[in-house]
Amino acid sequence: MKNKIFETDNSLAPLFLRIGLGLVVFAHGAQKLFGWFNGYGFTGTMKFFTESEGLPWVLGFLIIILESIGALALVAGFATRFLAASLGLLALGIILTTRIEFGFFMNWFNNQAGEGYEFFIFWIAMAFSLLITGGGKYAADKLLIKSKLN
Repeated sequence: MKNKIFETDNSLAPLFLRIGLGLVVFAHGAQKLFGWFNGYGFTGTMKFFTESEGLPWVLGFLIIILESIGALALVAGFATRFLAASLGLLALGIILTTRIEFGFFMNWFNNQAGEGYEFFIFWIAMAFSLLITGGGKYAADKLLIKSKLN
């Protein structure tokens, strides 16, 4: 079972997918965890999640960890399928809870009340591609398989 979860091939395509998705998600996670890039940091984000959005504390915490530490682990190719599935479901949750009311398009020209969900369609497509393919070339998952076989 573990081999099925961690196995992957030497394709470069998943490498580029996981680096691209991981870095973009990490930037959002760094806003939430550290307050980088004009973010609110851990305390401010947790306050927003629990008070404004009504999320349970543990769910807010898991989102912050997934978008920060999980995104870096994805870049490294560690637990690629698990993280990709988690990030894909997170993006779907974001669409359904906070973006769907604003329609498809992002708010490039500041002419709608909020951001649409087009960005998250890419996020989901990348995540589910990684769920199918695994981490590809240079993925840490390969080291886990090798250590289990030896």
